[in-house]
Amino acid sequence: MLRLKVEGMTCNHCVMAVKKALMKVPGVERAEVSLEKGEALVEGQADPKALVQAVEAEGYRAQVA
Repeated sequence: MLRLKVEGMTCNHCVMAVKKALMKVPGVERAEVSLEKGEALVEGQADPKALVQAVEAEGYRAQVA
């Protein structure tokens, strides 16, 4: 499991946008995004850099935690 710190999310719409972006990355089996914690937990064999890029393409800041 990979943990990403995600900054810039302010509502549930943001959470869904981040989750949708993560699920499109090849190798992602499951993604859980928490607005309260400001993080995403990703299961699967996805490239961490691709995950960060997918979140940033949606307009949020992300880094591997």
